[in-house]
Amino acid sequence: MPLPKVLENRLSVPVIGSPMFILSQPELVIAQCKAGVVGSFPVLNARQPGQLEVWLKRLRAELTDADAPFACNLIVHKSTPRLEEDLALLVKYQVPLVICSLGARTDVYEAVHSYGGFVFHDIINDMFAHKAIEKGADGIVAVAAGAGGHAGTLSPFALVQEIRAWFNGPVALSGAIANGGAVLAAQACSADLAYIGSAFIATEEAVAVPDYKQMVVESHADDIVYTNLFTGVHGNYLKPSIRNAGLDPDHLPESDASKMSFADLNTGSKAWKDIWGCGQGIGAVDAVVPAAAVVARLRQEYAAARARLAL
Repeated sequence: MPLPKVLENRLSVPVIGSPMFILSQPELVIAQCKAGVVGSFPVLNARQPGQLEVWLKRLRAELTDADAPFACNLIVHKSTPRLEEDLALLVKYQVPLVICSLGARTDVYEAVHSYGGFVFHDIINDMFAHKAIEKGADGIVAVAAGAGGHAGTLSPFALVQEIRAWFNGPVALSGAIANGGAVLAAQACSADLAYIGSAFIATEEAVAVPDYKQMVVESHADDIVYTNLFTGVHGNYLKPSIRNAGLDPDHLPESDASKMSFADLNTGSKAWKDIWGCGQGIGAVDAVVPAAAVVARLRQEYAAARARLAL
């Protein structure tokens, strides 16, 4: 399937580094882009007044056309603070790729299109994919079972299959992808790109406390729990972090989804400050390393998988 022109010949491996709350900040984004994958961050990670503009200026100054482009994530939910203000800055600095979540809005898409930007919208089912494309999104991030943080429950095979029945544009697949073979598998089931977050938590550049990074290194798929308790949206989290917060990860109550709020994600004893998001693919992570080393590993594994299948 055709990739956005901004991505053509600029990726060393077909990967978008997914935007992670708190963890994805300029150091990680720059390292990812310079290693040849899209680096991204949620705009809400820039918490202080004026900080988002400082970050955008830095990214524009330090990244060149020889690097992969960067992306910003907008949560388009009614509880999101400063959405219009942040969107205006993305337009001002002509952010190449914008990833929208939790709400499809034509005006947001049109604002990004006004300067030639490209909009991915992340979804967990085919119905939401239809809504996003009908309202003007350019591409889809299919968030399947096993993805870190907010995630769906559908098999990646089922989800991508349903989307490809009607959509021929760019699709990135998310869900337990942490090695190069899984990147190739995403393409084999007709996605264009792999969307990888959890494999970048245990990197030197990620803004995670050392205990979080070490927990990722020591954990496996069985250490992930799926719950909507912390934000009102179902997501995957590390069981040990839930225990450390004084809760029983095997007996968590359900949250009231109507009280979902993204007004203050970075404070309080909740996701993502103390309850740590992570996906099921972390068995591939065995050490804290630079982000460039993660990309190099993915690239080598991807090439080896292609060679093994004689592609």
